[in-house]
Amino acid sequence: MSPRRSRRLTPFDRGGNRGSSRPVGGFAPGIDRVEEWPDGDWRVRPVTGAEGGKVYRCPGCDQEIRSGLPHLVSWPAWPGGEDERRHWHTACWRNRVKRGPGRSRY
Repeated sequence: MSPRRSRRLTPFDRGGNRGSSRPVGGFAPGIDRVEEWPDGDWRVRPVTGAEGGKVYRCPGCDQEIRSGLPHLVSWPAWPGGEDERRHWHTACWRNRVKRGPGRSRY
């Protein structure tokens, strides 16, 4: 039997909280960015899940986003769109435009 291979640790894997501070979706938590999609422009902010203990419901899959789970917050990129913020699982956000009819996209 061959020995296990060790994998190279990334800067996010080092330390006592192994992987807990890894950015969601490849960008830094807490920083807004505008994404252009076929259904319009959206402001997107990754959330590490460490902030607060609230439970949210993902509009993509209608499942709970439990506290401590990294996810995304998005809202329309027009003035006043902040009132339409929604919390999404990262995969649900990426796949929302692929959903068929019968489910709203937002």
